[in-house]
Amino acid sequence: MAIEFKLPELGESIESGDVIDILVSVGDSIEIDQPVLVIETDKAAIEVPSTVSGVVTAIHVEADSKALIGQPILTVDTETAGEEVVTVEKPIAEDAPSIDVPTPRSFQTVSTETRVTAEIEQPHPAAIVTSKAPLPQDSVQRKIAPAAPSVRRFAREIGIDINDVPGAGPGGRISIEDVKSYARQSQPKPSEQIVAAQLPDFSKWGAIEREKMGNVRRATAEHLSHAWTTIPHVTNHDKADITELEKLRKQFGAKAESSGGKLTITAIALKVVAAALKKFPKFNASVDLTANEIIYKKYYHVGVAVDTARGLLVPVIRDVDKKNVIELSVELGEVSEKARNRRLGLEDINGGTFTITNLGGIGGTHFSPIVNHPEVAILGIARSRIEPVFIDDQFQPRLMLPLALSYDHRLIDGADAARFLRWLVEVFEEPFLIALEG
Repeated sequence: MAIEFKLPELGESIESGDVIDILVSVGDSIEIDQPVLVIETDKAAIEVPSTVSGVVTAIHVEADSKALIGQPILTVDTETAGEEVVTVEKPIAEDAPSIDVPTPRSFQTVSTETRVTAEIEQPHPAAIVTSKAPLPQDSVQRKIAPAAPSVRRFAREIGIDINDVPGAGPGGRISIEDVKSYARQSQPKPSEQIVAAQLPDFSKWGAIEREKMGNVRRATAEHLSHAWTTIPHVTNHDKADITELEKLRKQFGAKAESSGGKLTITAIALKVVAAALKKFPKFNASVDLTANEIIYKKYYHVGVAVDTARGLLVPVIRDVDKKNVIELSVELGEVSEKARNRRLGLEDINGGTFTITNLGGIGGTHFSPIVNHPEVAILGIARSRIEPVFIDDQFQPRLMLPLALSYDHRLIDGADAARFLRWLVEVFEEPFLIALEG
């Protein structure tokens, strides 16, 4: 039996993706949950698993092409046709005659290729129903959606008419994924769009070259435009004296390397920030203006901006407060490598509560990062440098680390930000404070 495997829903508001790699060929046998292709969406590269098993007889997409949610990807010849039992949930109409359904002892299943003859139209060919008497005319004309009771209940709960949902399964069978996909496609498009400014014809003044904007760059542009226009940004700056911290970092760097990590300032900053978020919970929150509420998160998942050839990606390290610095250094290296090799999944980039971006490896003195909506704050780290600091009546050379804290002024006031940033500075200068107060 030939079945079309269609591109399933990949995440909220994702409508399409670029086919990066096809992992199977015509003639291959595949199993359920086996990855069959790699799709790059606006957010990440995702391995798409098959929902059917059998032999691939046709491939309907090509590498470097675009695929839409619900688009046929493969045709698979299933090795055996599954047998199904359809349960009648309730009569179609209250005044309709009862329908005999065999008891479990005498119930006989039939293959999905069986043709059914009944006085009521049955779109699902896997059940035999006999009627004692003709049904009312309006019931005869009504089409019964081929879906399990759990799927019908799910559709009711989210306000979807199950009869409007096209089924992607055998015989038009409707799954929960079909309901989700239909609900997503039925939602109105968001009103916040980048307003394209009219550009002049630059070729009038010289040679030009056009390059197609990639998924990641386009998503970054849309996301940051939305964040900039909806969040009133303010940025506070400060410097931390990390002279002693740098000595410790070099002293224990080999220990981190022996575990597979690298003891960087970013790895240390993850631990410092997690402690600060516990002490200042307002910075680990989100603003819900529709409900006039502040959402305080009791978990600490910190995103780290990673520079890649395709643009900026922000993988999320979860439960930072529960991990030591060496564990964080190892995980930071792993997610950064996944980001650069286009292997981040949706689970790697969602759920962040705060973001760190470090440009120190490139250079610069100060910058003002944009808050990663729906978070309310982001910490920017610039390159540390030796500066003269007046200590004990004389100038001494000290290694100073520039820090920039951008925040959502709807929730966070300047005094709040100053206290948060000052606490970060003090912990960078005296890490033992984490044990005392973090």
